Amino acid sequence: MPTYEMPLLLFVSNKAEYLNNLRIVANSIFATGGFIRKIENWGEKGLACKAMAHGKMNERAAHFMIAFDAPPYELVNIQDACKRNLSIIRAVIYKQNEPDNEKCTFEEEMLPPPYRPSVQKVLAAGKKKKELNYQRHSGLNYYPFLK
Repeated sequence: MPTYEMPLLLFVSNKAEYLNNLRIVANSIFATGGFIRKIENWGEKGLACKAMAHGKMNERAAHFMIAFDAPPYELVNIQDACKRNLSIIRAVIYKQNEPDNEKCTFEEEMLPPPYRPSVQKVLAAGKKKKELNYQRHSGLNYYPFLK
């Protein structure tokens, strides 16, 4: 099962209501056969722009992040349960990106920039001469669209 992330925006209220809403979301994940990896509380923050949810205009929200594993075909059911909950302003499910396994050593990073292999690769790509692809039968001695 792939790992998903779901940022939740909840109406500002007390901790007991937050706990109850998170329990409802967690039960909807468990009902689909998924399991929760972690739940993070990011606190109460002002929204970048006003959000309309369930007939109310919101300027502040409590932010939570839930990381969970679930079957892909059950995501619709989880999102539907979140839309029906009147305390949730917004809930969107994203697939979590796999971390890139790049090999990097401390010695390489301590080299001056011109001597690093990654920088040398970028410089070599920049030195390649680009050829113009145009028809030379235009009667002009130059390419008219070159700035």
